[in-house]
Amino acid sequence: MKTITNPIKKITSLVLFALLSTITFSQESTKLSDPEVASVAVVANQIDISYADIAMKRSKNKDIREFAQRMITDHNAVINQAVALVTKLNVSPKDNAVSQSLLDGAEKTKKILKNASKKDFDKIYINNEIAYHKAVIAAVKDLLIPESDNEELKGLLETVLPALEAHLGHAKMVQKKIG
Repeated sequence: MKTITNPIKKITSLVLFALLSTITFSQESTKLSDPEVASVAVVANQIDISYADIAMKRSKNKDIREFAQRMITDHNAVINQAVALVTKLNVSPKDNAVSQSLLDGAEKTKKILKNASKKDFDKIYINNEIAYHKAVIAAVKDLLIPESDNEELKGLLETVLPALEAHLGHAKMVQKKIG
């Protein structure tokens, strides 16, 4: 097996592997309950906020910082919507193997982001954002929406999809700008 030494390719591979394994694992295991779906959704948003926090501390690039701030604002808004919904439904997000797998992958990614050279950081961050949003969009479409029994939870996930797709488009635009 060939070792990936390029940090930009390494982080993209790590993110895709973690999320794709999570989707595959979940599809092969028992069905996620609505509280577990809610947990995965909240965790996925928290992870992207944590990546954006790192970018706000490390990047000097105006486009990267604007993108990161947008991720913090938008993903916090989704978390607030999810919290309001689970409060209304009187359920608590329930930790599960999928959310734990996401968190494990995120720890590896955060280490890479924190240890990236100043020269490589912006490219590594934005490439991660593209890979992460592609994987999250796939997870929402192929895992979370189909696993949701509650119509309001399913509706929230369906409402969030266009924003995730817009984030992906924005990340691709920033990637082109920074070369």
